[in-house]
Amino acid sequence: MEQKFPLPPYTLETALQKIQFAEDAWNSQDPEKISKAYTIDSEWRNRDQFVNGREAIVKFLSEKWKKELHYKLKKEYWAHTDNRIAVRFEYEFMDLDGNWFRAYGNENWEFDENGLMAKRYASINNLAITEEERKFK
Repeated sequence: MEQKFPLPPYTLETALQKIQFAEDAWNSQDPEKISKAYTIDSEWRNRDQFVNGREAIVKFLSEKWKKELHYKLKKEYWAHTDNRIAVRFEYEFMDLDGNWFRAYGNENWEFDENGLMAKRYASINNLAITEEERKFK
C-alpha cells in the first residue's frame, strides 16, 4: 500500500511537515513526482478547472509549467484537523510574453488514511507585477 508520511491524524508539527513537503515538491516542477502525493482518483478544483486522477494531474502540471516560467511557490499554514489541512500560498511566474505575475490563493486539502491527498480545492488570483516587485528570486 502506498503511503506518504506523515500520516493523519495531523498535529500542528506534522501538518507543517506536510505543507513543506508539498512546497518542495511543487517547486521541483516535476509533475510525475508531485502526482505521487495524490490518490489515484484524486479530485482537484484549480481555479475554474476540474482535474481528476494522477494522469490528469501530470498533464495539467506539465501544461502549467510550459506557460508559467521561473515558477517559485511559498505555502503557509492556515489550519488543520485530523485529515485536513488548509494553506495560504503565493507564487510568482513569468508568462510566455515576459510579463511577471504573483498568484495568491488558498487551498483546502483532504487526505486518505495513507497520507495521500484525495481532494485539493484551490482558489487563486493573479496580480501583474514588475520584475522589480518580485519577492522570490
